[in-house]
Amino acid sequence: MEENLIAERIRDVPDFPKKGIVFKDITPLLQDAKAFAGVIDGMAEGAKAYPFDLVCGIESRGFLFGAALAKELGKGFIPIRKPGKLPWKTAAESYELEYGSDTIEIHVDAASGGKRVLMVDDLLATGGTMAAAIKLVKKIGGVPVACAFLIELGFLNGRKKLGDLPVHALVRY
Repeated sequence: MEENLIAERIRDVPDFPKKGIVFKDITPLLQDAKAFAGVIDGMAEGAKAYPFDLVCGIESRGFLFGAALAKELGKGFIPIRKPGKLPWKTAAESYELEYGSDTIEIHVDAASGGKRVLMVDDLLATGGTMAAAIKLVKKIGGVPVACAFLIELGFLNGRKKLGDLPVHALVRY
């Protein structure tokens, strides 16, 4: 699916979640079955360049794309969640983001034994969330191989926080 056709289905919401931020609302895209399928196809095509065992999605919108991508590519899925949401032993990582700070968790056995992991989220902004997720996967013995996003806000230079991992984004602002 062409970048402009995807971008047409992403709505700008000014001053959300706080004044001065323009939120990229993907709800219209998710409501369009063909557009959503096109996004998953596009992400899958970009991911095929990197051999990996598992797809890791970050709560919550990363679950939408990560789980669908895992199914499309015949891979398992790892959720990274907010604290207290996973029912077993976890590892945690705290980080700063554009409007505060947060912590994420993963099951300690989610990618053990050096499993190669494709990291997925809906949006790359300043890179704080994905950088924390990468650290978390490494902490439990996994090997992040690449990052896939629906949207990249290039003007925020989030790629710089992701080290030398390849980054694939379908739409860039």
